[in-house]
Amino acid sequence: MIFIVVKYDVKPEFADTFIELTREFTQATRAEPGNKWFEWSRSVENANEFVLVEAFDDNAGEAHVSSPHFKQGLDAMRPVLASTPKIVSRLIEGEDWDEMGELKID
Repeated sequence: MIFIVVKYDVKPEFADTFIELTREFTQATRAEPGNKWFEWSRSVENANEFVLVEAFDDNAGEAHVSSPHFKQGLDAMRPVLASTPKIVSRLIEGEDWDEMGELKID
């Protein structure tokens, strides 16, 4: 599975509308074959930071970054970002989220 985490530093004046700005990109990506999840969160420590956690089947990454909505999504984000996003992208074992072994809830 391709596992990706991206941190976006959004200009303060766009922070409250950033999720709406990315809605079309998000919906199109979630509809892609091979997309496992595509989930946005907002930092509790920095209201201008958004974190995207996404995963794809091993063979779906190239189709994602080659899609028209990928380019459109990045073009829509570019003017509202304060800096270049930070990314961790890895091919990892597994197909879904695992349960946390250290904190079991019965």
